Amino acid sequence: MVKKLALLLGIILVATYAKAQVYNINEAQTLAKKENKMILIKFSGSDWCGPCILFKKAVFDAPEFKVFADEKLVLVIADFPRQKKNQLPKEQQALNDKLAEKYNPEGNFPFLVLADANGNTLKTWNGYDKKNAVTDYIKDINCYIK
Repeated sequence: MVKKLALLLGIILVATYAKAQVYNINEAQTLAKKENKMILIKFSGSDWCGPCILFKKAVFDAPEFKVFADEKLVLVIADFPRQKKNQLPKEQQALNDKLAEKYNPEGNFPFLVLADANGNTLKTWNGYDKKNAVTDYIKDINCYIK
């Protein structure tokens, strides 16, 4: 019974978290304006970038970050996998390339961009520092939330 309840809670958390996650900056801006949220763009290489994988596990998958993100952020995921089996549809690759041209022209991974609802950059984080806890990222982002 406890295992079933834990599984159900996990599914609910993932479903709730996914509501504020999009793959298109235009959708993100519309949603951010509608819900009065900030936009957080995450550039990663999900199948080749070790620091990206660690960052996702340590920060983005942390329950407290998921709750915070759902309340305050619209997440835009710009993934650049290398393995053929993980390739994204061409349309998504084009959207990610466009995002990278504007927000991450140097091609840094992992790379985070905090933007307002109009897409204006407020802060960036380059790389993943294991010393920074989830609470550090939440605190940094909260400085920009009105």
